[in-house]
Amino acid sequence: MRIISGKHKGRNLIAPKKLPVRPTKDMAKESLFNILNNTYYFPDLKVLDLFAGTGNISYEFSSRGVEDILAIDAHAGCIDFIDKTVEKLDMEIRTFKSDVFTFLQRNTEQFDIIFADPFYDMDLSDFEKIPDLVFENNLLKEDGVLIIEHSSRTSLAEFTHYTNSRKYGGSVFSFFEK
Repeated sequence: MRIISGKHKGRNLIAPKKLPVRPTKDMAKESLFNILNNTYYFPDLKVLDLFAGTGNISYEFSSRGVEDILAIDAHAGCIDFIDKTVEKLDMEIRTFKSDVFTFLQRNTEQFDIIFADPFYDMDLSDFEKIPDLVFENNLLKEDGVLIIEHSSRTSLAEFTHYTNSRKYGGSVFSFFEK
């Protein structure tokens, strides 16, 4: 896993093999951040990273100047790895060990960008819970966006608030807005 741009550009991070993760591929991540870079000024953002895994997306946001990032994952090993990496790289990333769906039901903070990278084989009904909970609980700021990464074999186009998607190899980023 490599940080593509910003303060830590080119830094390689190696996660323990025992973690139940599938980090976003560099090509897809670079394309996503090119899209976001054309819309947002990173230092002003507040970002929520759901199913954070290794913290790959959080590190990229932090490296590009985002100072308010919250990474959520249910796996203690993932949270531990992110915490150690954050300390090593002196990044501003808060972590919280929680089931994502429970967190979304209880959280009251709003975010500019919410990124979710659940397991690709998750039930479609569980995929649908993500935008449902985000919009029911008003977790996005005005002009905010929810981005869900998923397999190209899954379509989220019928979900409420869906606006568009971008495909990169076997991965798709689906975008949701108010």
